[in-house]
Amino acid sequence: MTEVRIGVVGCGGRMGRSNLSAILADPGASIAGGTEREDSPAVGRDIGFLAGVDEIGLLVGADPGPLFEEADAIVDFTAPAASVAHARQAAATGTALVIGTTGLSEEDLAEIRREADKTAIVQAANMSLGVNLVLGLVEQAASRLSPDFDIEVLEMHHRDKVDAPSGTALALGAAAARGRGVELEGVAQKVRDGITGARRSGDIGFATLRGGDVAGEHSVIFAAPGERIELTHKAGNREIFARGAIKAALWAAGQRPGLYSMRDVLGLT
Repeated sequence: MTEVRIGVVGCGGRMGRSNLSAILADPGASIAGGTEREDSPAVGRDIGFLAGVDEIGLLVGADPGPLFEEADAIVDFTAPAASVAHARQAAATGTALVIGTTGLSEEDLAEIRREADKTAIVQAANMSLGVNLVLGLVEQAASRLSPDFDIEVLEMHHRDKVDAPSGTALALGAAAARGRGVELEGVAQKVRDGITGARRSGDIGFATLRGGDVAGEHSVIFAAPGERIELTHKAGNREIFARGAIKAALWAAGQRPGLYSMRDVLGLT
């Protein structure tokens, strides 16, 4: 079987290093290379050190252009502006792209959808199998429970996470909204402070916790008078996201142009 050559942009970060390690652990994949920002101390280092192994003879670069030319697929857990730029590069070279970046705006997502007309792009707020199963359960529960059940999404991440609510929390809220046949933006309640008055019927609330080194914990709570249902996913480490991202890259490398989700990758659609 031919190995799929996978590159990692943002390879010096937490997820970037985990993605490199996951590529090395997968017999169907090999590392095509990795890049970082020009001011990153990772630039010029051997990628093997970032992956936690010995030297492999590949150095971290600062220009993603050659990497997109060389790789069959690219994995991107960077920042919104960078991910949009990478989508343009992937479209120009026909390279499959996996985007796990969170905090993407509607404008960012619209641009990524446009670029997906030219190459296969997998975009997901969370790459884990468990979370994607929970997404389906949340949508199903929301569609079957009466409006008496209030919906709240609670999430916790490590102290260094820069966006809130998390992309996964928003995806869970969107799944609940789909189940109820409404648009999330019309019912989302992301901030509560001071004297807020009674909870508005039909809202989907969000609560955010930050601290320590928590990889990611999410709960969707359906609360009605006299009973409460909770669907929870807890990530013990980042390896589950990296394994999912590499699975997505292997899958996307053989797909026609289009915008895909992890539910497509996992055959859950």
